[in-house]
Amino acid sequence: MVLVEKISIMVHLTILQHLEDCQVDPLVELPWLWLLILLTSHWYMAGVDTVGGVRIPAGFCGILGFRPSHGAVSHVGVIPISTSLDTIGWFAKDPNILRRVGHVLLQLPYAVQRSPRQIIIADDCFQHLKIPVDRVAQVVIKSTEMLFGRQILKHENVEGYLESKVPSLKEFHSKKSNGEFKTSSTSLIANVMQFLQRYEFKQNHAEWISLVKPVLDPAISAQIYETLEIPDTVIENYRSIRDEMRSAIHFLLKDDGILVIPTIADPPPKLGGKEILSESYQSRACSLLSIASVSGCCQIAIPLGFHNKCPISVSFIARHGGDRFLLDTVHTMYTSLQEQVDIASKSKVSKNVVSKEQSAEIAKEKGNEAFKDKQWQKAIGFYTEAIKLSGAIATYYSNRALAYLELGSYLQAEADCNQAITLDKKNVKAYLRRATAREMLGYYKEAIEDFRYALVLEPTNKRASQSVERLRKLFQ
Repeated sequence: MVLVEKISIMVHLTILQHLEDCQVDPLVELPWLWLLILLTSHWYMAGVDTVGGVRIPAGFCGILGFRPSHGAVSHVGVIPISTSLDTIGWFAKDPNILRRVGHVLLQLPYAVQRSPRQIIIADDCFQHLKIPVDRVAQVVIKSTEMLFGRQILKHENVEGYLESKVPSLKEFHSKKSNGEFKTSSTSLIANVMQFLQRYEFKQNHAEWISLVKPVLDPAISAQIYETLEIPDTVIENYRSIRDEMRSAIHFLLKDDGILVIPTIADPPPKLGGKEILSESYQSRACSLLSIASVSGCCQIAIPLGFHNKCPISVSFIARHGGDRFLLDTVHTMYTSLQEQVDIASKSKVSKNVVSKEQSAEIAKEKGNEAFKDKQWQKAIGFYTEAIKLSGAIATYYSNRALAYLELGSYLQAEADCNQAITLDKKNVKAYLRRATAREMLGYYKEAIEDFRYALVLEPTNKRASQSVERLRKLFQ
């Protein structure tokens, strides 16, 4: 450290003398000098981020990590891994340094700082987290509300959005179960990312590998030496997905939107731990990392304190080319985010209760979306998740009953309606749905009673009135 400090002092003296001799503005005319000052004054490090090479270490070490837009920083002098995914990113402990280094490396022209008009919470991505959601998503939500107001917050199901906006993914949706896709959109995009990385790495280094035959870890060696016999049409489809991903994220975020996702779902692995080799671990990690890697967007990993002595990290993503906007936004929000981290850590118990309720509401909304898409079984799964998280809400049972009715599972629908009515004696929908289930089961008298009670609660309900009259004529 003493030697480093001496070198730093000598460099500063040299720079100052050079500036006196040149009499120029260092930021405008000699950006390399300004960058050198930053490098010798503060904690700073750069690296290549292809599929998370900057973001994962930043998330695991509790520091800031920036992956710029693809192509925003020159790759001159860098040995390529995957030319369509590689970016030159950097780490910093201080958001001010991260931003200032970015302005130099990205050669950004002066622009008036803009506030985000939309901060989008990727609700489904946070469901992968292995730590309480309130320690991550809620910190961002509270900070956003304080700085910019609640009106700019939006919640999005990224899986569903990408499925609708990246049509080339349909080529991979070949296997179905009960009318539903077996593989999620982000998992498919992660597969595309991993394939492109391996394919382009072999294109760049196959000759060297064949000549040198390096000794590698068995898992890595198996992938490198594996023959990739992929038709040109499939490769073109992968590239179409990459282009459509960039357009989809651009359409979602536009010029002034931020997408909020976890940096990585799992806590840092223990020394020598094997969990990072598991398929489930890799799938969770790559699904999150692939959003920016494949679309070429910029992303910043932001530390949010600790949970069980392990660093927590959240990531902000902006559209391709929105690097300055993203750096400015994180610079503006960083202090507020850290304040909310302190508040969350001090009220852990009460926050966890709120988190369960909010998670249940998110699951219910997912169920509603699946129901609209006529994916009854999927909707039932989400409603069941909501019930597990918060089983005292009548609406969750009533909604699941409606999905059961669509599947013809009338006994299950009746049971859910019974539970909903137990929790809420005035739940009109539960009475109507139980009446329908009972009518289909042949319990006509009980069905009429339910329809009539629904009319007591809601005298103008046409469905209940018509059903009572119809059943009365048929069975009385």
